[in-house]
Amino acid sequence: MKAKTLRIAVGAVLAATVSTAFLPASGAGAAEPKSADSKTVKSFGRVADAVLEERTAALLDNRSTRRIASPLRDGNVSVSSGLARSEDGALSSLRTRKAKLASLGEAYTGSDTQVSVDRTQVKNGRATVEVTETTTLTYKKVRGDEPTTTGFKAHHELSFSGNTKGKWELTGIRPTDAGPRAINEPRTAVAADNGVAPTGTPADISWPAPAKPKTMRGTGYNYAAMAAYAEKYWRNYNPDYRQFNDAGGDCTNFISQALKAGGWKTAPGSYSDYHNWSYGPSGQTDSWVGANEWAWFTLSSKRASNLANVYQMDVGDILQMDFDGDGSKDHSMIVTYRSRMGVPYLTYHSTNTYRKSVASIIASNPDAVYYAYRT
Repeated sequence: MKAKTLRIAVGAVLAATVSTAFLPASGAGAAEPKSADSKTVKSFGRVADAVLEERTAALLDNRSTRRIASPLRDGNVSVSSGLARSEDGALSSLRTRKAKLASLGEAYTGSDTQVSVDRTQVKNGRATVEVTETTTLTYKKVRGDEPTTTGFKAHHELSFSGNTKGKWELTGIRPTDAGPRAINEPRTAVAADNGVAPTGTPADISWPAPAKPKTMRGTGYNYAAMAAYAEKYWRNYNPDYRQFNDAGGDCTNFISQALKAGGWKTAPGSYSDYHNWSYGPSGQTDSWVGANEWAWFTLSSKRASNLANVYQMDVGDILQMDFDGDGSKDHSMIVTYRSRMGVPYLTYHSTNTYRKSVASIIASNPDAVYYAYRT
């Protein structure tokens, strides 16, 4: 993403509404901010710009996406920890969209995002900020006849919560345009029956692990076939499937193929609904290729359950990694061998790897968070 200068238009709104006055103290002795000064309004815009720019970056070809640290701060304005977690899911959705676009022959190599603040209202310690985003994306020459760029203007409403110390936190952001969503506007995940997408339980990485033998027969699944598939195609990819190494990684696409080879039945439906899991000639569900979406599908459908310890995994089980502990799963692998001493060995795509011990994975990534699934 190229360097840029943020443009924030505050206009007459500032003169009318953004003095530094505060409401009188309430009966409880607290005071809520009545307005925001011009410096704070500019910080509102810069924080909005950072969030929207990060979303756009998730779509760029061969670009790893940083996640919002908690808190992202500009002056006295920051991103709340709750919104940071929500944005992490948004970025996962956008990386899945990038993979979908790549399968259709479209990619972007660069972008520029500008944000202007159109209107700011402060009431009862809360600020509602309306902004306009102007974004330009540069097409990658995949077919060779693409135009140079694509661009759009989008409007958003941001919610900020203030405290008595003059600090503000961004707690929400929503689009206000009618019609199709912008390319960098993440989908809203379809909630599970309990209203929350299941995130799973991290696994212990200590050795030895409590015994958790796997029932290998009579389950309706062929775990040996899952392992055989993965070990056949770990290096030489199956030409019957699209690959996503240049669009966020092929790891979850690969384990989905292996699970299907071992008897997992597809669950057709909307590509964006994580309750569905399928692959076809014109596309695939987000849960087929997205690490987080695969976990949501798998746990909500009870196709698998979390194991308490990574060393409990057996052939056909799945291990996912959250590299930086931010709550978003980054990588998926399948167990294709288990030693007599109880050590699982993983095979995976995205750094194509054959039978790597879980011990060596943990030794190389000691700060990661691990999720083990009994399939």
